[in-house]
Amino acid sequence: MVILLNCAHHLSQRLQKTFVNYGEAMMYSLETCPIAWLRTHAAWGRYTVSFLLIITQLGFCSVYFIFMADNLQQIVEEAHVTSNACKPRKSLALTPILDIRVYMLTILPFLVLLVFIRNLRVLSVFSTLASITTLGSMALIFEYITQEIPDPSNLPLIADWETFLLFFGTAIFTFEGVGMVLPLKNQMKHPQKFSFVLYLGMSLVIILFICLGTLGYMKFGSDTQASIILNLPNCWLYQSVKLIYSIGIFFTYALQFHVPAEIIIPFIVSQVSENWALFADLSIRTALVCLTCVSAIIIPRLDLVIALVGSVSSSALALIIPPLLELITFYPENMSFVTIAKDIMISTLGLLGCIFGIYQALYELIQPTKHSIANSTGVYAHRYPFLFE
Repeated sequence: MVILLNCAHHLSQRLQKTFVNYGEAMMYSLETCPIAWLRTHAAWGRYTVSFLLIITQLGFCSVYFIFMADNLQQIVEEAHVTSNACKPRKSLALTPILDIRVYMLTILPFLVLLVFIRNLRVLSVFSTLASITTLGSMALIFEYITQEIPDPSNLPLIADWETFLLFFGTAIFTFEGVGMVLPLKNQMKHPQKFSFVLYLGMSLVIILFICLGTLGYMKFGSDTQASIILNLPNCWLYQSVKLIYSIGIFFTYALQFHVPAEIIIPFIVSQVSENWALFADLSIRTALVCLTCVSAIIIPRLDLVIALVGSVSSSALALIIPPLLELITFYPENMSFVTIAKDIMISTLGLLGCIFGIYQALYELIQPTKHSIANSTGVYAHRYPFLFE
């Protein structure tokens, strides 16, 4: 992310522009590239970044569909046995009354109505609500997983190599904000302070992920679900945590949806008359939400969808493209050998992780699964000592 910020800042100064987004940074950089073919096809750099941003953000939205449906299913179908006593779950087994896809379809119309809100100020209110509910839920999750942690000496110290391939995509998935870095900097009152804010925010997020992932795995061991919330006790307190967290994710959906909507909708609206502009806008929004729902219905596996989205597009936007962008942007200005080697190494590792992560996710996807686990996405969750938000 820092590499991307530096490149965008350098290009905006060179071209005397107040702001350049991710796609524009790629295009402007290619326009000054010493390779003639890349200069003549510079616009494709912008199209590629825009396409990856669309795939990434819609992939996040599909993950949110699965996450909300998983929690809603557990809340509804365990309501008759939920009590006031918060005791550890004796079993994660659950015979579903309704297929998880039914819950996805139940959520669909509410999300369609939510994305009809186009005012960023209103969305910022939802963002605040999502942050509050998420922090409250996190506090209660921390409070539970730090109690009576079993002896971790029986847990394996290292996982098999297939797990690391899936973990790569899962970890890179956490870079879900890469598409919002430059727009956020542009909206700041003091953009020059954004680097400090970014470093601070990323440091806090990394600490949070490590603590929750490690403590969660120590607490639940091989029974750790794809979402640790599904491991919480079946009592009203923690069922409310699932509900509150799901509400936070519900509001966050609109924020993640805003990025692809702002890329796709203006182009479509420009192709129709002014009388049809509003209808076209709302139709595209509805179609995109339905697309994320269909994707979740086709692959209702939270762990594998996270790994797949992370490997396919997040790795490209967060690891592969930024170092290449830095090479193209600063190469004419006598870059040091260390910087060139660093960029090549990061892009190469990102490409390898992308290829092998996709392979392993698709391989796991075609394997037969048993649906006796409460979270239908958690069949392979014992492989993840990792917590996603």
